[in-house]
Amino acid sequence: MSENHPASSAAEGDLSPEGDLSHYARYQALKFRRHPHGVLELIMGAKDASGKLSTADHRMHRELADVWRDIDTDAQTRAVVIRGEGKGFSGGGDLGLVQEMADDFDVRARVWREARDLVYNVINCGKPVVSAMHGAAVGAGLVAGLLADISIATPDARIIDGHTRLGVAAGDHAAIVWPLLCGMAKAKYYLLLCETVSGAEAERIGLVSLCVEEEQLLPRAFEIATRLATGSQTAIRWTKYALNNWLRQAGPTFDTSLALEFMGFAGPDVREGVKSLREKRPPAFDTDAPF
Repeated sequence: MSENHPASSAAEGDLSPEGDLSHYARYQALKFRRHPHGVLELIMGAKDASGKLSTADHRMHRELADVWRDIDTDAQTRAVVIRGEGKGFSGGGDLGLVQEMADDFDVRARVWREARDLVYNVINCGKPVVSAMHGAAVGAGLVAGLLADISIATPDARIIDGHTRLGVAAGDHAAIVWPLLCGMAKAKYYLLLCETVSGAEAERIGLVSLCVEEEQLLPRAFEIATRLATGSQTAIRWTKYALNNWLRQAGPTFDTSLALEFMGFAGPDVREGVKSLREKRPPAFDTDAPF
């Protein structure tokens, strides 16, 4: 674990001697550890020793979409803790991938399907998921972070849905879950303006389940995951399934938002969004809209 990440004896030691990780052998952008009582730790790893956040490139995006199906069929796993390693929970989308999506229809179509699968696969995964968010929480990782059954953030975590800053509609998970968690007024404020939500504010408005100090983030996440893993599995999984019907009912809203987001990737604003991010300046979007 990076020295930039809050320490946790639960994350570093006391790993379960039972079971291997061959179920996840194909994954390269994600890392896994098994813990006692059937708790699986899913780590979105930093790219280098500096702790720089991994961005959601081709591989990371695809693996984050696929992994929930494998977790669902993993007989050794009863609960999951998802966290980031390094200076934050998750980085934003890889600008190179965004540029490819703007330029290439085939890439855009493939990533659209992965983005759709990521949301629905998290929702339909039968195992309870606990997210532990610190630092920046952006991009594809944030999808899993906020769709987790129990979401935990540190007070200074920075939750950012960056779509409108990039010049595309807020697709991904935003339309399906933000209004349900924090209400339409707050959802519109943060999503339309691309405002950062601190972990403390996210708990206050109901966007996350809990806010805890950084040194307690992983211990609390593993404590909750262990309680979920040692409880009645039928009762917990069936309760999750029933509650997630609220999200399934919002499926058409999500599908519309995702379609509009990916239509935006073919438009001019995303090119200005990418260019302005690379040049570290405010974007100068065209003020005229085609509708």
